[in-house]
Amino acid sequence: MRYTGPRNRLARREGQDLGLNTLGSKSQASLLRRLNIIPGQKPNSRPSKMTEYGTQLREKQKLKRIYGVSESQLRMYFEKANHLEGNTAHLLIQMLESRLDNVVYKLGFAPTRAAARQLVNHGHMFVNGAKNSIPSAQTKKGDIISFKKEASAKIPYIAQMLSLKDYKAPKWLEKKATVGKIVDKPEMEYFTDGVNLQLVIEFYSR
Repeated sequence: MRYTGPRNRLARREGQDLGLNTLGSKSQASLLRRLNIIPGQKPNSRPSKMTEYGTQLREKQKLKRIYGVSESQLRMYFEKANHLEGNTAHLLIQMLESRLDNVVYKLGFAPTRAAARQLVNHGHMFVNGAKNSIPSAQTKKGDIISFKKEASAKIPYIAQMLSLKDYKAPKWLEKKATVGKIVDKPEMEYFTDGVNLQLVIEFYSR
């Protein structure tokens, strides 16, 4: 079941801004002020010592919450990556980054992955000229991502994102106005979310 509670609570639990809030919003400012206060603990209380399992669990939780996937989805991605030839962590990130909702977010069409997922769910996005309302759909090199209708790009929070002149999509994506294209596979060098992927792999390999 997907978490629907306060987003700041998740980030505070991990002691890290997980990108769940719009940059510069009041919610993000509030998070940054209280980031070091773990939910349920008093300010300035001494943190308990973390076990090896606990450390692995926290890294796994970070990854799950950053991409907004369920436990069963993340385990499924790991199982697929683990059975393919190549670096498991690299393949896991490629699958997560290639999700349609993540691509919409990384193209700068939405302020957060949750907002991007809602756009896809509500049928606002086209992939190669056909509507795709499945946030977890895997995209590939050469795919064209666009809005279903011109009116979709005029939704206030989308229009605000599109107006940001200094936004730069990662190098594996190409963006021109309201159209994006996947020009390469997402490589590990583009993953900058501060998660120790080796600990995630160890958690699922126990």
